[in-house]
Amino acid sequence: GESMRQAKAALLNGLAKLKPEDKFNVIRFDDTFDVLFKSAVPANATNLKVATNFVSGLDANGGTEIYAALQAALADLTPTDKAYLRQVIFLTDGAVGNEDQVLEEIGKSLGRSRLFTVGIGSAPNSFLMEHIASQGRGTFTHIGSESEVVARMAELFNKLESPVMTDLRVADGVKLETSPNPIPDLYAGDPVVLTA
Repeated sequence: GESMRQAKAALLNGLAKLKPEDKFNVIRFDDTFDVLFKSAVPANATNLKVATNFVSGLDANGGTEIYAALQAALADLTPTDKAYLRQVIFLTDGAVGNEDQVLEEIGKSLGRSRLFTVGIGSAPNSFLMEHIASQGRGTFTHIGSESEVVARMAELFNKLESPVMTDLRVADGVKLETSPNPIPDLYAGDPVVLTA
């Protein structure tokens, strides 16, 4: 229905913002999942056309079971690659279940990835989506209506294009409990707020 159209529009908008030097992949999920490319590919015209056709043909066929798709998205085939900041965007219009298993997987498999969540419509659990993003060193974006899709996704992608500092840490020798933990990255125009 409408939320699926919004989700597709948001993803197509994100694909359109990619630059030729970027790499990307797309994973479709419901109660199953498909990975479009074997690994992240350059954002050239050919790959973007394949991805755009793939996204345009998506239909909502099953439930919202994210665990296996999340495992696939966090599987990093090049964990030592310092040339790219690995950013995963989890976009859903459905309610997310099996919270404990999902959060445990993020803690185990996040590695160098950053996990950003986007919830479209009223079905996604905003509290959980925000918690997933926080544990994944990313942020949560809620899109309530179709009229917000372009603007909210543009905000998110503008942010993702502008990382200023990554892998922030509290100074050595200082023993503090901090929240959020781990500390998120610093993006242009977006403060990092830390409680210690």
